[in-house]
Amino acid sequence: MEKWHIALLAISIYLILAFLIGVLAGRGKSFFSLSEYAVGDRSFNLFVMWFLMGGTIFSAFAFLGGPGWAFSKGAASYYILVYCTLGLMPWYIIGPKVARIGKKNNYITMGDFLGDRYQSKVLKVIVGIIAILAFIPYLTLQIKGMAYIFNVLTYDNIPYWLGALLSFGIVVIYVATSGVRGAAWSDVFQAILMLIIAWVLGIYFVEKLHGGVGSMFKSIAMENKDFLLIGEEGSTISKTRYTSNIVISMIGFVMWPHLFTKSYTTTERRIKTTVAVYPIFALFLLPVLFIGFSAIGIVEKEAIENSGQILPYLITNYLTESGVLYGIVGAGALAAAMSSSDAITHGASVSFGRDICKAVYSDLSENTELWIMRFAVFLIGTIAYFLAIFGGEGLIQLLLGAYGPIAQLAPAVYCSIFFRKVNAISIIVGMIFGVVVNTYYQYFSISTLYDMHPGLIGFFVNIFIVILLSFIFSQSENEKQKSEEFSNI
Repeated sequence: MEKWHIALLAISIYLILAFLIGVLAGRGKSFFSLSEYAVGDRSFNLFVMWFLMGGTIFSAFAFLGGPGWAFSKGAASYYILVYCTLGLMPWYIIGPKVARIGKKNNYITMGDFLGDRYQSKVLKVIVGIIAILAFIPYLTLQIKGMAYIFNVLTYDNIPYWLGALLSFGIVVIYVATSGVRGAAWSDVFQAILMLIIAWVLGIYFVEKLHGGVGSMFKSIAMENKDFLLIGEEGSTISKTRYTSNIVISMIGFVMWPHLFTKSYTTTERRIKTTVAVYPIFALFLLPVLFIGFSAIGIVEKEAIENSGQILPYLITNYLTESGVLYGIVGAGALAAAMSSSDAITHGASVSFGRDICKAVYSDLSENTELWIMRFAVFLIGTIAYFLAIFGGEGLIQLLLGAYGPIAQLAPAVYCSIFFRKVNAISIIVGMIFGVVVNTYYQYFSISTLYDMHPGLIGFFVNIFIVILLSFIFSQSENEKQKSEEFSNI
């Protein structure tokens, strides 16, 4: 029996377990409850929350893109560790407040929160559209990761399209049936698996290829010491770009609607505790980056099509002693992609049903809204699937491209909580201009101002417009009332 056959068997067992956990998580809960599907009846404990947040955030980007960036960009990859460690911190401040307001008003989405605060259905729809436009490249990233894993670990015997279809198809089924609870309990299983595998791989490859961490970095420094520095002549990233990447990612970190909505699934105390213990989860990024660094000077860049394939390449070429272990490692990498794709798919479906369809057709029944959300799981999943198979962008580009538009939601959120006099017009215009500016610099401009991340440029434009128009336009009476209500909750 060939090793890739054993590996495929191990991966198949993992997929079956993930499927069963995801589907059975909803057993005993109402299939026809919108609250259950969207926010798990607001009943998640600390154990589930920690793994749900961690598993959601540490995605195919972390497991595949992280080593890829360390291998190709050197010190630029430190960005991942910094923003993932600090990015959840704002949730400690805004999370409990969002939870209180959400529980009182029975919110299930970010669009509910902002649309009600600013008394604007238009804003609610815009939030939903921005969310989905950001969700799709983020989900595409995960599906690409699944495809890479299947294809490389089976020595091209499983094509990209089939590997992505098998793994993501399972995600679609358990999300559509069990909602956020299915995603949460699958993430517990997947996160535990990928944490173990990350440390095993990090230690293994460093020792096997270099004999230790010190020897590894000494070898890299001898070839090009500036590769391990930021903004130096031989480095791969400027100080401005490095800093702006971190800043925009931290701004956008808790603005992802599927993460924002997690505030509605638990209590205020559990939110604060989750933030406090969350950095422990980020420790798994150290061995992930070590994997990429270990390949420098060992693997020729021409040996892989893109840097995101470095981990599968190392596994297939330097970890083939045991087909079983080979397959388990592949399952760990697959778990990283699936643990994020389920939360993203669920978040996108809820945003589509509540923030767009319900806002446009206000007389929709709860049951109809729920079925629209379940339909959206398949619709959005199909779009992302085809983009993943036929699109050409790498994992890093997809992630950074997704953070730009999602960060444009931040002024609306923070102003809704801390600044009473901000109005809907200023928020809507600022948000639109922020997204437009980000899109221009992201996709059409050869360079950006001072080499900043496009999303940060859009963010500054967004804030400027919000401040300016808040002085020009005044709040409606309904806005004033809601502003006062939000401040007092």
